[in-house]
This record gives sequence, C-alpha cells and structure tokens, in this order.
Amino acid sequence: MTAFVLVSDTFTGGWVWEETAALLRAAGAEAYPVTLTGMGDRRAEAGPGTGLETHIEELVGLVDGITAAEVVLVGHGYGLYPVFGAADRRAGRVARIVSVDTGPPGPGETAVRSVPDPEVRELLAGRPDAPVPPPAPGTWSRWGSVEGVPAEALVRLESEAAPQPAGTLTEPLRLTGAAAALPTTGVLCAANGQSIAMVEMAVASGPPQFRVFTEERFRFFELATGHWPMLSVPAELAEVLLSAAAGEGHRATPPEGDGHEQPSHLLPFLLDVPERPRERVGRVDLHLPDAEGPRPAIVFVHGGPIAVDQRPTPRDTPFFLGYGRYAASMGAVGVTVDHRLHGLADYARAADDLAEAVELVRADPRVDGERIALWFFSTGGPLAADWLAAPPPWLRCVAATYPALAPLPGWESVEPRFRPVDTVGTADGPPVVLTRAGLEHPVFTATVEAFLTAAKERGAHVEVVDAPHGHHAFELVDPTDESRAVVARSMRAVLARLGD
Repeated sequence: MTAFVLVSDTFTGGWVWEETAALLRAAGAEAYPVTLTGMGDRRAEAGPGTGLETHIEELVGLVDGITAAEVVLVGHGYGLYPVFGAADRRAGRVARIVSVDTGPPGPGETAVRSVPDPEVRELLAGRPDAPVPPPAPGTWSRWGSVEGVPAEALVRLESEAAPQPAGTLTEPLRLTGAAAALPTTGVLCAANGQSIAMVEMAVASGPPQFRVFTEERFRFFELATGHWPMLSVPAELAEVLLSAAAGEGHRATPPEGDGHEQPSHLLPFLLDVPERPRERVGRVDLHLPDAEGPRPAIVFVHGGPIAVDQRPTPRDTPFFLGYGRYAASMGAVGVTVDHRLHGLADYARAADDLAEAVELVRADPRVDGERIALWFFSTGGPLAADWLAAPPPWLRCVAATYPALAPLPGWESVEPRFRPVDTVGTADGPPVVLTRAGLEHPVFTATVEAFLTAAKERGAHVEVVDAPHGHHAFELVDPTDESRAVVARSMRAVLARLGD
C-alpha cells in the first residue's frame, strides 16, 4: 500500500487537500493531509521558535508512524521545503517526492527566495521575525493563479488563512544529500505559467539548474489549472498522484545534438570581441568605446526571473559581457544592468531599476544623453511596454531579441501594464528592431506575432531581423555563421537609429 503525506502551501492547512485525500483513500491508498504548527487552524500554536525545522521534525515524526510499504511525500509551494527536509532524514522510507507547482529547493536555500510577492521579501528583510500576513481578499493571485478555484473554496481560502511564521520562510533548508537520488515528480499547473513545454524550453536554453530535470529519476505531469489544483481539480490531481506513485509521467530530455558541457548561460559569446574598459556603478556596468566625445549608449536588458543568489549575475555572464563589448567596439557605450526581476511580481521593481539605470547613464559625461537605445532580451521584453507607451524624445530605438512581448500563459501576477503588445504604436515613439528566432518556443512566438499585428494596425515602424535556424538564446546555443550575421545585422540596425 502507498501512503501519501500531503503538505500545503503558505497560510493554509490540511483542509485544502480534503477532496483529493478522500479520492486517494477511495482508490485504496492512505492519505495524510497535514496542518503544520502555526498554519491553518493551528495558528495559535505558533511561537517565536516556530520555523522550517519545526515543520521538518513534524513530518519526520509522521513518516515514522506510517506502516504502509511506500511513503510518497507531496509538497505544494512552501510545503515542498519541509518535504525535502523530511525526505533527507528518512530517505530510506520515502519512495518518491511529488512537487505540486513548485520547483525543488536546494541545500541552504530559504523559502523566502521563491516568495512571489516582493512586499513580503521586503518585510522579512527588515523584520526577519515578523509573521507574514496572508494575502488580502482579492489579492491571492499574487501568490499564484487561482484559476479554476470555485468561488466557495476561494472564500474559504481567504477566511481560514493564517499568518505564516517568519522562521518557516527565513530558516535555510539543511540537507545532507541523502535524498538527492530519490525519484521526484513535478506536477505543473499550466494556468500558473508552468508546463512541460516550459520545462523542455528551460532544459534546452535556460539556467543550469534545469539540466537536472533530464535525469531518469524525474517525471512530469501537467494540469490545465491554476496554482491550487487540490481545490480546482481534486479528482485530476488524485489521479496524477496515483500515477506518479507508479513511476509514470513525462521525462524531459536534452535536445538532440546538445553537446554543451557548460550551462547554456555560461557558453561563450558567438563573436570574438575585444575587451573594453568597463566601469561599475551600483547595478550598472559601462563598456566604454575608444572614441572621442560623448557617445550614444545601448542599454541591454536581461530577462528572468533570476534567482536572488544566482552567480554570476547577468552582467557578468559571457552573453552580456559579449554584447556590451560588441557595442563598445562599434563606437557606442555598451550598458548592462542587473535589475531585480527575481519573481513574476517583480516587474515593477525591475522597471524602476531600469529607469534609474538609464538616468545614471544619461548623466554620464561620456554619454550623449540624447541618443539612447534600449535592447530587451527574452522575458525582459515586458519591460519595454512603459517605454513604448510614453517614449522620451532621447529614446532613439527599442530593440528586442527573441522576446516575450506579453506575459506568458499563467503569468497572472505580472501587472497588466507590462504588455508591449498593448502599447506599441500608441504613441509617436522610436522605431523597433525585432530579432526573431526561427526555432522559437511557441509561447514566445505567439506574443511576437500579436505584437507585429498590433504594430501594423497602429502604423508603428518595426524592422524584423530573422534567424531562421536559430533557437531561443541562439547567440549561445547556435554559434553559427547565420547567427553571427544576425547579431551583426541587429547591431547595425540599432546603431543606425542612434545616428552612428
């Protein structure tokens, strides 16, 4: 027999699993919906010492009392942190870990790093012992899509939510590695922006942590719902959990012919460009050209979300070092910025960081402040919306390379203002240089096509540069002559708009 231990996300308790647990029991399994100390209807039990370690010890005690042959630990959101901690200490008793709409945490990580609400991260940064109040009614989507949740369940979610003990989010997860080889299943909620297609995309061209998902021990399922499948589709979730326990599910595989030993974001830039003097001011790096007098500047804008502790940060990767140096070698000041897009709710903060960086650059006496271009990459694309909606006269060009030009499916926590498809052509703005990857992921392609349609209808000028055989991040993963020519053409197009 299989026993499922069901651990819920922040602010909630075991009640969210009621329907799913009943269906698991009806199928012949054991089910243990857990309400941890200080959460849900146990809120009164929280004390100054209540933290992640408290919750791990509770789960360990529960696992020790289960007599079923197989134990499957299921974590949803924050619940995955104590699940991993308990699995590490009882690896011999745990048959599988199931992650519901949440990425697996690593050793030493704190749950606050994956909190989607920037206000909560600020609260805990200033007051690390302060309990975190639950979302106000009507704002739960900041913590994950509520698509599909029945109205009565949403009311209960709001009314029974309890403040989250601060220590559960700020204590680092201590792992010995004992559970590192345990089979793990990811249940992805498509309406919350998670999907098998996105996993495959991340494996192919994303940060290095995604490559682990190609290992034999990982399997994936996808549900067409929001972040709370136990409330929106409890029957489908129960079926998925039973299938996961049986070892079923989709396996992610590296793309054919992928011979890269390094993570894609650390692969060398495809052009051999000479180093230029680089100056760092706060979040901004300036790559300086060998030229007299004030020069135009190109500000390169990375995507995300980027983990708070990711190293190297974007501006120190070969990719942005390459673009910054390339711009400088062509006579412009190449500017790279580490903005704080650490979660989907951070676009406003990242936009503020970008605006601050641009003003710093324009004030530099080596920069011609009347000739500025902004160049957005990948999921940095939504940050172009503000500049297209209200373009200043000194903004001579907006460039975008394999961009998302609207929030991707399920990105409900991204504010509506970050939709370049809605702002292009609504003001008398600068021309756009749009570089497309011919082998792009469909979710990105859909936003680009919508953008081009809107631009045509509104009379906006867009120059399209195509990389017919290029994938997302083709500068790194497809270092071909075609890709080099595309990068050169895009750079020339931007410089032409700067009058250089």
